[in-house]
Amino acid sequence: MTIAATHADFKGPSPESAYVHIPFCRHRCGYCNFSVIADRDDLIDRVIMAIDRELATLDWPFVRTVFMGGGTPTHLSLEQLERLLVMLKSRFRWDDSCEVSVEANPEDITREKLLLLASHGVNRISLGVQSFQTDKLRLLERGHDGVAAADAIELAASVIPNVSLDLIFAAPGETVPQWRDDLHRALSLPIKHLSTYMLTFEKGTSFWGQREKGLLASIGEDDEVEMYVAARELAATSRLEHYEVSNFARTGFRCQHNLAYWQGRGWFAAGPGAARFVDGRREVNHRSTTTYLRRSESDASVVAESESISRDQFGRELAAFGVRMIDGIDLAATLARTGIDVRILCETAIRRTTEQGLIVNLDGQLRLTETGIMFADTVAAEFLSS
Repeated sequence: MTIAATHADFKGPSPESAYVHIPFCRHRCGYCNFSVIADRDDLIDRVIMAIDRELATLDWPFVRTVFMGGGTPTHLSLEQLERLLVMLKSRFRWDDSCEVSVEANPEDITREKLLLLASHGVNRISLGVQSFQTDKLRLLERGHDGVAAADAIELAASVIPNVSLDLIFAAPGETVPQWRDDLHRALSLPIKHLSTYMLTFEKGTSFWGQREKGLLASIGEDDEVEMYVAARELAATSRLEHYEVSNFARTGFRCQHNLAYWQGRGWFAAGPGAARFVDGRREVNHRSTTTYLRRSESDASVVAESESISRDQFGRELAAFGVRMIDGIDLAATLARTGIDVRILCETAIRRTTEQGLIVNLDGQLRLTETGIMFADTVAAEFLSS
C-alpha cells in the first residue's frame, strides 16, 4: 500500500472491507437515528437492485471483511436474503478467512434463515438485543422480550457460533442493579463478543422530542459511570477482553470489520446512508431510502456528501479513532503503514491529554489511561481539533 506524501495527491489506503446498508425494520425505535425505514417492505426488491447497480462500478475487489447492517438485514424474506448474498458474492471476492457479518433482531431469527446465511459464508451474527428487562425493552420500543432474546442467541450460536450481542445502558429510570442483571444474563449465554452503548438522545429522534417535553429524562452521571465500570468488571470476570471503549471479545473474536474502521484502512459501502472511504475520499449516500431509490433509478448519483481527505486530516483521524482501542496506537507501526508520524502531527494534543492524565506513551504505544477511558470522546475531540 502506498501513501502519498502531499495533500493534493493523497489517496489513502486501499479498501479491504465492504459495508452494505439494508434500511428496513419492522419499527423505528424511539432512540434510533440511523437510516431506517419501517412499513415499506414493498421497496426491498428495488433497494437490492439499487445496491447492485451501485456496486457494479467496482472491479470485483478482494475484501477481508463484509458487514451487512441496517436497519435489519434479517428482516428480508428468505428469497430476498439469498438474492442479496448471491449479489454480494458477485461484486466482491473473499475467501474462507473473511469475516462476514450480518446484523439481526431476535424476532427475525429462524433456523432456516441462519442455515441460509451460513451456506453463503456468513460466519458472524450481531444481535440487537439491547436488554433482557421487560420494562426497559418496552421503553426502548423493542419487539422482543428477554426470553425470546435468550432463545435467539442460543439458536444463532447453534448454527453460527460467532455471536455478538448489543446492549444499551443508562435508559431512563434504569438502575445499576438492573443493568448488572442484563450483563449477567448476557454473559451467561454463548456469545463471543459484547458491545455496550450508553443511550444518547439524538436530535430528530422520538426520544429527543420526548425529553424536550419532559416525558423522558437521562439518569444521573454517577450512575452512568457505575454502569460502565460494571460492564468492564463483569466482562473481565467472564474472560471477555476489553479491546475498544465500547467493545469486549473473547480471544480471537475481535470484530475485524470495526477494527478496519478504527485503524483507517478504507472501505467500500453501498445502500441508503452508507458511508465509504475510498481513494482518500469520504462519501455518504442519501439517507432517505426513497431519495436514494429515485436517484439510482434515474441514473443520478446517490451520493449526498463528498469530501477529499488530506494527509494531515487522515492522520488526526487515525489518532482520534485509534486511541479508542484499549491497546492504543503503535506509533512506529502506524508510521510504517501510513507514512504519517502521529507523534509529530498531533504533538499539541498528545501533550495536553498527557498533562491531563488521559493518555500515556508506553514504549511507543499511545493509549488511554484508566481515567482516559472514561473520557475517550474528549481525547478524540482533542486529536481531531489539533
